Amino acid sequence: MEIRRLIDVLWRRAWLVLALPALVLALGLLRPAAQPQPGYVANMRFSVGVMPVEAAPAPDYYTYDRYYSWLTAEYLADDLSQIVRSREVAEAVRAEAARQGLEVDVAPEAIQGSSGAGKQHRILTVTLNWPDRDQLRVLANALTTVLSQGQTAYFEQFRSAGTPIVMHPIDPPSIVPAGISLRSKVEVPLRLLLALVAGVALAFFVEYLDDSVHGPEDLEAHGLAVVGAIPRSGALPWSERRLR
Repeated sequence: MEIRRLIDVLWRRAWLVLALPALVLALGLLRPAAQPQPGYVANMRFSVGVMPVEAAPAPDYYTYDRYYSWLTAEYLADDLSQIVRSREVAEAVRAEAARQGLEVDVAPEAIQGSSGAGKQHRILTVTLNWPDRDQLRVLANALTTVLSQGQTAYFEQFRSAGTPIVMHPIDPPSIVPAGISLRSKVEVPLRLLLALVAGVALAFFVEYLDDSVHGPEDLEAHGLAVVGAIPRSGALPWSERRLR
């Protein structure tokens, strides 16, 4: 099918192409927009390490310049990014927050669902989302205390061996308002784009089912010779209408 033919189809079925986006837009305007809940996010960072093995008196004992201590620290940061979201840490944060004076009884599940973590090399980044700023400040300080003081408890192999884990907060909790999510920004444009694509597909599907004659090319496609045609101005294809 030539490009001119495609343009003619879209012009003839323009009402169908634009109907779905218009319907989606109308429903979006009629539906009351959900008001975003005010929220805050606390960001904190920790340096993670493990005390290196001391060199033995024997001169033939090589410690690889503490290479494995640095490598172990990277593995620890990776594991801690998952431990932060665990039930055990959530319950410890709940108890520590209550000890620091938090009057609201916070469920561990709420702390689990609001916390997140990521790591880069030996640096662990922890985030905590919460609707109340004052409560978030207490919870973030409690989380910092739990991770700084009780990190060895989550690794039995280090505790039994007497190898201390060093987890130092290099960035204390900083609380900022939570921004609008990317999903909220692109939801309406994405729906309109999908509706437009669906409208174009529907227009070509209707054109495929349509067996009426719209021009001489339709007759020629069936092997019929066209001697001449006197079309009305409104019946001319879009491309010929432009030429006139």
